[in-house]
Amino acid sequence: MSYELQALIGTFELLTVAAAEVPAARVVPLAQGLALIPVTSAVRAALQGDGSVRKPGGGAGFGWHSDGFELRLAAWSKAGPIACVEAEYFGGSGTQRAAVWTDGKVVLGPLTIGEFEPAPAEGTPISRVLRQVGARTEEGRADEFESVGLGRHRSTGGWAEPAG
Repeated sequence: MSYELQALIGTFELLTVAAAEVPAARVVPLAQGLALIPVTSAVRAALQGDGSVRKPGGGAGFGWHSDGFELRLAAWSKAGPIACVEAEYFGGSGTQRAAVWTDGKVVLGPLTIGEFEPAPAEGTPISRVLRQVGARTEEGRADEFESVGLGRHRSTGGWAEPAG
């Protein structure tokens, strides 16, 4: 079974304001007052700016971010922390990358776990950035990822579909 996600995560209020600037964006509520915007191809295209892509190792280290995309995240983060997360798993192995912007700059990350690497003691990259934006592990849940409900859909496209 596979899982893939590319998303922005922050408070519901922050992402509602951010999404108003991006007609293709859909804000999906999560638990604990958080929400996500699935970064679909339409959202990515709307955020590309001039389309120039940072060189490897530049910016937050996401290969699909353009300079315009990161400038937009920096601007939004002046109103509160905003995380960018990506995960890709198949058959139990995969990768995660995550970073958090606050006050216009990257304050955590990019954090990465490669295929077959164990999660560090402080948690997976996604759980660590979720903590930075206000998530907490609830009783009976494995971690912040599970507590906010990121397992609800198996793909970015699943998050982007209207609730029905």
